[in-house]
Amino acid sequence: MATPLQKARKNPDSVKARILRAARKLFGEYGFHGTTTRMIAKETKIDISTLHYHWGDKGNLYEAVVTDIYDEMGQKLAKIEHKVKGRPLPERIEIAIEVLIDHLFEYPEISNLTLFRYFTKTRDDTDLDIHIPEYISDIAFSMGLSEDKENVPTEAQMKVISMMNSFHNFISGEAFFTKMLEIDHDEYVRRTKETLKFFNIPPFHP
Repeated sequence: MATPLQKARKNPDSVKARILRAARKLFGEYGFHGTTTRMIAKETKIDISTLHYHWGDKGNLYEAVVTDIYDEMGQKLAKIEHKVKGRPLPERIEIAIEVLIDHLFEYPEISNLTLFRYFTKTRDDTDLDIHIPEYISDIAFSMGLSEDKENVPTEAQMKVISMMNSFHNFISGEAFFTKMLEIDHDEYVRRTKETLKFFNIPPFHP
């Protein structure tokens, strides 16, 4: 039997899918605790009972949102890995930065929810038990930082975590940093890519 998430993905125009999109946006802006089902229902232009009919409680909807986001990132990373296969490592990193940063700026809730998930107790507080792959080992393997995909050294994982955290922080901090730097969105995106390349590519040059 298909899950609510699978049904939403199958029919993007359905009420279930519209609720999911609204939940992604609001959870990304306000986190789990700052978002209410009433806010999601209002954003979707439905009543609370309809939301609960399609998704159950807020915890179920949050779990679906997180699963949706990490599945989406996994698919994006798989496409990048296929695109960069066989290229020198610095070139692989440069392409990955270009593609991922564009994707994350288009869907900033990915970075916001990732950071919320890392640094809050949302899952514990709501009794959620979400087993979502972080793709850290896969990225490390595709970058050539490990010869074994199943046993990636801690050092390699930490390098990947450092890169991914820098990506997410630039995305989530856009409103603060653009105001501080007095630049617009387009320049901020360009400068973000330049900065990430500056810090992440040289260490991997032979």
